[in-house]
Amino acid sequence: MIIYNVTVKVTNVVADRWLEWMKGEHIPEIMNTGLFHDYRICRLLEQDDSEGPTYTIQYSTDTVENYETYLHEHAPRLRQLSYNMFGDQFVAFRTVMQVV
Repeated sequence: MIIYNVTVKVTNVVADRWLEWMKGEHIPEIMNTGLFHDYRICRLLEQDDSEGPTYTIQYSTDTVENYETYLHEHAPRLRQLSYNMFGDQFVAFRTVMQVV
């Protein structure tokens, strides 16, 4: 199994609106690609949240090919939507993991 992990630090100014958007729009849109079969969103604990919370969103898929298809065919547009909505009010980094 492949896990596509997105870690996001969100400013306090947009944190509530961002989380609502993630749950109601962004994550469902990613899941609707059909390339992932499960996801999990978590808030990181034991972090300095003075500037805002940090979240991880983990999307599960069965193959690297599914991840690569997402990356090439869907990610650029969906990432741009995030920046259009929230500008510089968040920072994200992505990792890909294989369950062993």
